[in-house]
Amino acid sequence: MLAATAAGLLIVAAVHAFAGVPSLTGSGLVGAALRLAVPVGLAALGALWSERAGVTNLGLEGMMILGTWSAAWVGASHGVWPAVLAGAAGGAIGGLVHAVATVTFGVDQVISGVAINLLTPGLVRYLSTINWEGLPEAGATQSPPVRGAIGTFTVPVLAGGHVGGRRSPDLLGAVERRDWFAVSDAAGLLRGLVAEISWFTLFAVVLFALSWLILWRTPFGLRLRFIGENPGAADSLGVAVYRTKYIAVVVSGALAGLGGAFLVTVASGLYREGQTAGRGYIGLAAMIFGNWRPGGTAAGALLFGYSDALQLRQSGAVRGLILAAGLAFLAIGVLLLRRRRRASAVSLAAGAAAIAWFGLLHQVPTQLVYATPYAVTLIVLVASARRLRMPAADGIPYRRGVIDL
Repeated sequence: MLAATAAGLLIVAAVHAFAGVPSLTGSGLVGAALRLAVPVGLAALGALWSERAGVTNLGLEGMMILGTWSAAWVGASHGVWPAVLAGAAGGAIGGLVHAVATVTFGVDQVISGVAINLLTPGLVRYLSTINWEGLPEAGATQSPPVRGAIGTFTVPVLAGGHVGGRRSPDLLGAVERRDWFAVSDAAGLLRGLVAEISWFTLFAVVLFALSWLILWRTPFGLRLRFIGENPGAADSLGVAVYRTKYIAVVVSGALAGLGGAFLVTVASGLYREGQTAGRGYIGLAAMIFGNWRPGGTAAGALLFGYSDALQLRQSGAVRGLILAAGLAFLAIGVLLLRRRRRASAVSLAAGAAAIAWFGLLHQVPTQLVYATPYAVTLIVLVASARRLRMPAADGIPYRRGVIDL
């Protein structure tokens, strides 16, 4: 991982230095990527909990919508931290509905998830009309502003900030402004991770660490993952299969709801219809990219957050990403040349095509800029499909005493 990180840093530094495109590791870009990755990452973490227990959760988008509305409803009158709790509660209600339908009544898990995604927009529109129609700065598609704000913190000395009422040095910022090859890129990357970080972002990082600890280092987590692999064997050993599935799916909904609460309390300060913008689906893709593990899931969320941040910057950054991807494909093709010649040939061809596209494309069309996060989602899923291993019982309904042939 360290070698891959160093190689990637050298590639983006070379793209910035020699191709005349904006820096792909600027602290502003990295900070925006981190903020955009949080709602996707929380939805992905929710999917991880559910699918490790053997329940496919396609309703993450709907649960995020419930989280956004619940957070705005409470936050408009009680403040941001009660809004965060309300967002988790709203998502948990959606998870409970999904658990009742799939675990208790055996409804097809895909149908249940899709139904939640289809019904929740209409439900929250109805609730918005009842609660906010006719209010100033609010209505059927928008809530009143949330009271208060979740603060941010900056690591002193490294990224500035204040210590004892005095302005702290900004060592990483000074190095980044020097524009030294690779060194300034590394400084910008690190500064984006330690400057003006929302407390909600830190809370999300803690949730990832806590999920790893629970699922991989506790007896409860072992039982939950056992259920996702073979619920019948787990049941025969006395594991409470149905109760554990319920817990996992409700936690899944709560985490997705927290992702929605982040959009309301940090990203925008109010609820707007459609503000989830498919992040629940991208979160599911991030979890699959991460191979149903917390670390890989976090990496997938950061990747999609980064691609989303690029399209918010400028078309030149997206053009630079195309060149960086081409160079990365060439490097992978060279590494695989002796061991896997077919994969090497495909990678080399993809790299050559990307570099040729970069040369021909002097300005990226606006439509392609906006489509960057979704294009990255598809490309990453296709590239990582062969190394994935989902839980063996994921998506398979379980009935005690019934053998599914």
